[in-house]
Amino acid sequence: MKKISLLFILVTSLWSCNSDDGNSSNEEAMYFPPIGSSTWETKTVASLGWNETQVQPLLDYLELKHTKGFIILHNGKIVMENYFNGHSATDPWYWASAGKTLTATVTGIAQQEGYLNINDKVSDYLGTGWTSAPLAKENLITNKHLLTMTSGLNDALGDDVSPANLQYVANAGTRWAYHNVYVKLQDVVAASTGQTWNNYFNTKLKNKIGMTGLWATVDGNLSVYNSNTRSMARFGLLALNKGKWENNQIVPESYMQNATTTSQNINLSYGYLWWLNGKSSYHLPQTQFQFSGSIIPTAPSDMYCALGKDDQKIYVIPSRKIVIIRMGDAADGSNMALSDFDEVLWEKISAVIN
Repeated sequence: MKKISLLFILVTSLWSCNSDDGNSSNEEAMYFPPIGSSTWETKTVASLGWNETQVQPLLDYLELKHTKGFIILHNGKIVMENYFNGHSATDPWYWASAGKTLTATVTGIAQQEGYLNINDKVSDYLGTGWTSAPLAKENLITNKHLLTMTSGLNDALGDDVSPANLQYVANAGTRWAYHNVYVKLQDVVAASTGQTWNNYFNTKLKNKIGMTGLWATVDGNLSVYNSNTRSMARFGLLALNKGKWENNQIVPESYMQNATTTSQNINLSYGYLWWLNGKSSYHLPQTQFQFSGSIIPTAPSDMYCALGKDDQKIYVIPSRKIVIIRMGDAADGSNMALSDFDEVLWEKISAVIN
């Protein structure tokens, strides 16, 4: 009889432990808005126990700082969605360099499908002469170097990525520099798949998660993505869920894990075209100086971000199951990615969600 009682207690204890873990049936499942529909389920600030009194100060600050679109998702559902300064839910806006993460994501899909390997030389796909670097130096540059901003090419020559403007400065892998040469990955994807970049992007990513928008050519050879704010939120939700949309693993989970963790030992706060918070040091665009501390000290340490010129932002916070989107004009002066706006914005956000 004692053995039966002990067994019952053990089974009951195990059931109790399992019911409290992160995978319990009581936990709210991640929500995904339906494809091809404007329907998107919502929840309230009050239902999450957040601070309702701090919502208006956040909205006032966003409007003051030239924001156009702002969304907070929790577990996939919209908690806040606001538009300012004449913008609407259907109006497109440019992602700027926040769209680099789209290129990184599609590169991972193409690798999963066997079209390319990120450890291969770029010249294996584009042929030699895609830079003006000496051949031996050009052949050091892999797709992964483009993903991690460590190509060793000169970042001081502007956005032009024609061969004449891609000049050798250091051996690939030895120098971190924020450079639009990453866009050559789109050419690698096109060459390896035998499809146009737009077609492969649309069929493998955009259409599968219900995004709208299109790539626009800027300065003759740089593609910049434009979409409405909800489409940016859909992509952020995919990233939060480790590359999986409902039951469809669109991007390999292992690739997404690598993309959103430190990718090299020079800039600890950089993955595969994603910025990483909570690291011990970081580099910024257009400088070789190493700064101590986290890129956004006021934000959660596990956050990773897609950051674009003039304060286009995707913030992903796995520990809180939160995605935050900000689109608009520059909050203050024009900037490449990070700005002081990030820190103050996170003070305002934290006052709401904590």
